[in-house]
Amino acid sequence: MWERFVRNTQTNFICTTGISMAKHSKRYLKNKELVDPNLSYALDEALALLEKTANTKFDSSVEVHVKLGIDSKKGNEVVRGVVALPHGTGKAKRVAAFTNSKQNEAKSAGADIVGGADLIAEIKKTGKCDFDIAVATPDIMKDLATGIAKILGPKGLMPSPKNETVAEQIADVILALKKGKANFKNDDHGNVHIGFGKISFGAEKLKENFDAFLGALKSAKPENFKKVFIKGVTVCASMGPGISVQVS
Repeated sequence: MWERFVRNTQTNFICTTGISMAKHSKRYLKNKELVDPNLSYALDEALALLEKTANTKFDSSVEVHVKLGIDSKKGNEVVRGVVALPHGTGKAKRVAAFTNSKQNEAKSAGADIVGGADLIAEIKKTGKCDFDIAVATPDIMKDLATGIAKILGPKGLMPSPKNETVAEQIADVILALKKGKANFKNDDHGNVHIGFGKISFGAEKLKENFDAFLGALKSAKPENFKKVFIKGVTVCASMGPGISVQVS
């Protein structure tokens, strides 16, 4: 499926919507008319608009896209963090656990794929990663680094202490991820994207998830960063128009 990029004129931010490059539907164009591209809405207003502009017959995912004032090419301005969304994302994550010593614990905690050297060898051979996030125990990190880091890294799947996906108590990490813990990191353009729920959650739960993410993002601000950190925030439902949100 091709991605379309919708530019928000207020923030000059590009919001990915995941729809095909075909012409917009009449429904989309009608919904887009509900959003003033020259306004930034209060969060409550934006969430109300999300429900009105959801452009699918299924339970749309809801995303937030943040344009940051960082220079993504500078190592000391990289933004990454972890957030525990109070109500999860509404999407089940497939978790792969790489471990030699805690395979039974990983399985009991709900990991979808569990393995050690055998799993590393399989991925090295096929290049396939049928999971959304990977966790690991420290005892296998050297094998991961030398074996498949070049495969996992570009996909954003390499376990790392920085994003709290490497731990001796791997079961706790898996349980937290299954409950809604999510990682975020800026892309090459200095933007951060994350899904924070489904339209069916309703405004109150979406607001709590949004606030949790925004708090985590602000906490991830690079040390001694003096410029404007958050330059624009846009929310959108699957295949819906971007809605600029006011943030303090």
